[in-house]
Amino acid sequence: MPTTTNLLSSVFGRSPIGPIQKHIAKVHKCAEQLAPFFEATFENDWDKAESIQKDISKLEHEADAIKREIRLSLPKSLFLPVPRTDLLEIVTIQDKVANRAKDIAGIVIGRKMWIPEKLRTSFMSYVRRSVATSAQALRAMGELDELLETGFSGREVSLVEQLIEELDRIESETDACQIKIRQCLFSLEKNLPPVDVMFLYKIIDWIGDLADRASRVGSHLQLLLAR
Repeated sequence: MPTTTNLLSSVFGRSPIGPIQKHIAKVHKCAEQLAPFFEATFENDWDKAESIQKDISKLEHEADAIKREIRLSLPKSLFLPVPRTDLLEIVTIQDKVANRAKDIAGIVIGRKMWIPEKLRTSFMSYVRRSVATSAQALRAMGELDELLETGFSGREVSLVEQLIEELDRIESETDACQIKIRQCLFSLEKNLPPVDVMFLYKIIDWIGDLADRASRVGSHLQLLLAR
């Protein structure tokens, strides 16, 4: 009779967590394309921007495919210190980061949105901090297999807690950036077309939402630690 370890290996390879980590790696690739995407729009290079937008859409579809594979393949009985439902919930949360990156690029391309020059420096800082939140979520999730191997105990728990604390700090910095850029836009909006202003605020909100969604990955991982 095959052992539990062999059964898991036959479905997932070395670790049942591997596909979940593969998923968030794909999700982060999707998010990190936003920085070069907006840089291309600043240069009015819409061909390049559209190419990157298509890359983001492709990566999001690939993340969806991994998500479906996990949902179909994750055994209903796993001898793990965490419930199957919690692992599936993490995948759902991760997936929302890629979805938001796709939404952001899609609406900018669809409207050929122009970011005012006076806003661009703070805007790019904001985008990069949001993407940094996704990168930190990736680092935290990169330790999940080690957590399982150690039974959620020992020094590995302290390491993951530190990674989550850093994730929270970066997300808070993103919130501060959002406040700053909204204030800057407010000072400019009377000289801009009202419809453009409305969509600019939407994009600002969505970039913040991407960081918030990435932060929730860490929050859910923290719940696993608490259990």
